[in-house]
Amino acid sequence: MRGAAPLPLIDDVDWTDAIDPLGVLAHRFPFLLVDRLRVVTPGRHALGLKRVTGSEWFGVASTAANPAMPGLLVVEALAQTSAGVLLGLLDGASGAIGYFASAHRVRFRTLPRAGDTLLLSVELVWFRRGVAKLRGVATVSGEVSVSAEFTAVVRGQAA
Repeated sequence: MRGAAPLPLIDDVDWTDAIDPLGVLAHRFPFLLVDRLRVVTPGRHALGLKRVTGSEWFGVASTAANPAMPGLLVVEALAQTSAGVLLGLLDGASGAIGYFASAHRVRFRTLPRAGDTLLLSVELVWFRRGVAKLRGVATVSGEVSVSAEFTAVVRGQAA
């Protein structure tokens, strides 16, 4: 990403005020792919943390000696991290739901393996009429693993 701020490292982030993803996302095990969320700038930038273990369902199902986390699951983890950004846009509107709508410019460089810690960084590009365009980067030890631009649609809860 040209002109973007340098990517943060895990040690550079204060996780003491992290948000519990279970309180924000409707996802539960086994599809909750974010361990911790932190809103850096409300409505603009959020960070997520995912510790990849060998005992997760995608690693157990693999026959490889050192299985990698599938790239599309990393994109989903970025989408789940975007909930931290969307929280700041909605000003606490209860019952609002965000839907992952599309992914563009997805680039897979290296996939995380068991023992890696993914740092997920998502920033808002624009937000209009309930449609958010976001940009996300997943890094492992400061090296870019996956990057993507994606769209989320935010709607009120159905009656």
